[in-house]
Amino acid sequence: MGASTDDAWGLSFSFDDIVTAVLDDQGVVLCWSQAAADLLGHTAEEIRGSPVWSLLAAPSHGRCQGRPHRAGIPSTGRAMLRHRSGQPIEVAFRVVRLEGSSQGLVLAVPVQHLVMWSEDNAFVRALFAQDQIQVGIHDLDLRTVRTNVTSEAPGGSAPLHGGRLREVLSPQDAEDAESALRRVLDTGVPLIGWEQRVRAPQVSDRQWFLSAFRLEDPPGRPTGVATILTPTAAKERERHRLDLLHEASARIGGSLDVLRTSQDLAEFLVPALGDLVWVELADAVFKGDEPPKLAGAGLWYLRRAAMASATGSVPSVLLQLGMTVPRMPDVPFLRSLRRGETVLTGVREASEQLGPELAPLFVPERGHSVLYSPLFARGLVLGVVVIWRTDRPDPFVEEDRELLAEIASRAALSVDNARRYTREHRAAVALQHRLLPRTTSDIPAVEAAGSYVPAGGGADIGGDWFDVIPLPSLRVALVVGDVVGHGLHATATMGRLRTAVQTLADLELEPDELLTHLDDLVQRLAEEVDPAQRDVVGATCLYALYDPVTRQCAVASAGHPPPVLVRPDGTAQVIEVAPGPPLGVGGMPFEVTSLRLEPGSVLALYTDGLVALGGQDIEAEVSRLANSVAALCDGGGSPCLAGIGRALVSRATEVPPRDDVALLLARTRALPGDSTAAWRFPADPAIVTEAREAVTGQLASWGLDHLTFATELIVSELVTNAIRYAGGPIALRLIRDNVLVCEVSDPSNTQPRLRRARWTDEGGRGLYLVAQLTTRWGSRCSQNGKTIWAEQSLVSPAE
Repeated sequence: MGASTDDAWGLSFSFDDIVTAVLDDQGVVLCWSQAAADLLGHTAEEIRGSPVWSLLAAPSHGRCQGRPHRAGIPSTGRAMLRHRSGQPIEVAFRVVRLEGSSQGLVLAVPVQHLVMWSEDNAFVRALFAQDQIQVGIHDLDLRTVRTNVTSEAPGGSAPLHGGRLREVLSPQDAEDAESALRRVLDTGVPLIGWEQRVRAPQVSDRQWFLSAFRLEDPPGRPTGVATILTPTAAKERERHRLDLLHEASARIGGSLDVLRTSQDLAEFLVPALGDLVWVELADAVFKGDEPPKLAGAGLWYLRRAAMASATGSVPSVLLQLGMTVPRMPDVPFLRSLRRGETVLTGVREASEQLGPELAPLFVPERGHSVLYSPLFARGLVLGVVVIWRTDRPDPFVEEDRELLAEIASRAALSVDNARRYTREHRAAVALQHRLLPRTTSDIPAVEAAGSYVPAGGGADIGGDWFDVIPLPSLRVALVVGDVVGHGLHATATMGRLRTAVQTLADLELEPDELLTHLDDLVQRLAEEVDPAQRDVVGATCLYALYDPVTRQCAVASAGHPPPVLVRPDGTAQVIEVAPGPPLGVGGMPFEVTSLRLEPGSVLALYTDGLVALGGQDIEAEVSRLANSVAALCDGGGSPCLAGIGRALVSRATEVPPRDDVALLLARTRALPGDSTAAWRFPADPAIVTEAREAVTGQLASWGLDHLTFATELIVSELVTNAIRYAGGPIALRLIRDNVLVCEVSDPSNTQPRLRRARWTDEGGRGLYLVAQLTTRWGSRCSQNGKTIWAEQSLVSPAE
């Protein structure tokens, strides 16, 4: 048996685990404790009188070695004892000589308990030696029994010995903390990571994480509570970082405008990170194009897009908004920016690298620390964000650089999204404007002005359109339509429908017949798209045909809101038009509503985006629109239609509209009675001469003698053809305005056809001559037959 001489008795221990025995000077056991009997399995009676050596697990190894005591027993050390069952038990012991006696008191404890006591003691000593955390032991009344905090400790926030929590906490905080600790005492459930506000002496309020657990004696009765306060600085920094990233995501990128997005970025970074921020973007980005790839020094093609300052003003010596970044030198931090790296540097380094000429433009007077971060997306440098600290004394640190890099990376995606939207929106707007007619028209039948505002105040191009289509015989078609949906698909559909309406209008169809053909076209368009999207292919349309000679206006609607009429006397009326089905439904007829319009009447055609505002009743909004048009037209004389249109649209778009808005205003005109002349003739070849004489006389009275020869030929050919192929009666009409129109009507529906006659043919050259003598000619059908018309310019060829 061997024994060590380590002095383990300086450690804390539990008295319940100590084994005691009394030996005489020869090492014979005189008595021992119940703990010894429990440890080795021998009662005091059984062991009394036995030498202590008999208890050793290996007596052949001789006597114990160690610090000498009586009978060769070391005064302290370790020994391997044998349990009654034969199981060895290692103990640490100490022999204490009793004064005035030859006997010795042996104190022993199992080594495994000693190791545990030693580790516990080392842990507690190390814990109380920490200066970054605050440790406390509190009794059942929550008074501090022990703590590692002294009154001299900087930021000391734990009560000193015998103190209470309310001495260092505000009343509310102390009450919350003591309630939490009492729950730990009552339930035994530990408290982990509870955030606690602590008022430290002479230090601003600090946040700590409080952990607590109950202390118990060996029987398990609570004796107090231990607390550990850990500073939340690291957690606060991480939480602050996450809060900033979250706020950046919420505040940056809400707009699809590159300038607004850049300004949002600048305004967020001040005061979140710095005192002065500016954002520079590539010139191409402002237009929606991709920036050029940067290589080397020289022009970066950047322009200052946004600025923000903690003071609210930017020094005038710095590069201002809208200014172009001058030629830059090839310096290290610019090379890093081109590689997509965020750069942290000081004012001296920045000034030295920029040089004396550029430094005043980019280095603020009180700036002492700066961060540069590229707006890097898809391998392209869209721009640069620069943030300075001028009033804050602390310079930027690595954590700030990493945070700005992440914010700039996210902001770059928002800028790139805005750039791409700008490009697509510009293309869509260009397409839309190319597909829409001129906003104003001034023709013999009407004076017209149109307005169009995309949904969202320009956020999304749609399929609303208006049109003013001059027709033969000075008539005019007024059209307004609304394609279902938004975006380029709706715009493309609108373009196809507008082209179709113009083509059908040139055929001089009646409004109901034209909408029927247009309905068939929309159904064919629906068949071309994916079956899942056929339900969203459709449109509404209002078609009005006005004749300034008869002053008649024929209107037909395909699911469109009714037009508004304001008479010259200022009274307004919503025209009751039979609402046909929207285009694309098919299978239902369209009805025509006819009315006579006085000269100077204003007709308002519009899409539902002008009246479907905020869920209001449509009929009430249409009535309100009629009153608004009447009020704006009641200005004496002939108020400008374009101005009236702008006023009506601006009222409806004070809040960005959720749907497109299209408005067409037309002020009607009437042809004077003396500008027309009409005759009726029977189907007799003899009346050709009479018709020519009538035309000649009328032209002379109008002072258009220079058109007599051509007009006589035209009338001769058209009347002769009508007599030969259609029969009578035959109607002849001349209309004079900015052109001279000659019309010949007959009861036949057979359309004339221009052909090239062979040299052996005796006829077939009449319409060819008409085409050569006129600026244009054509034919239209009616319920009673057809009308062939031909137009001539009033200007003499000699002029």
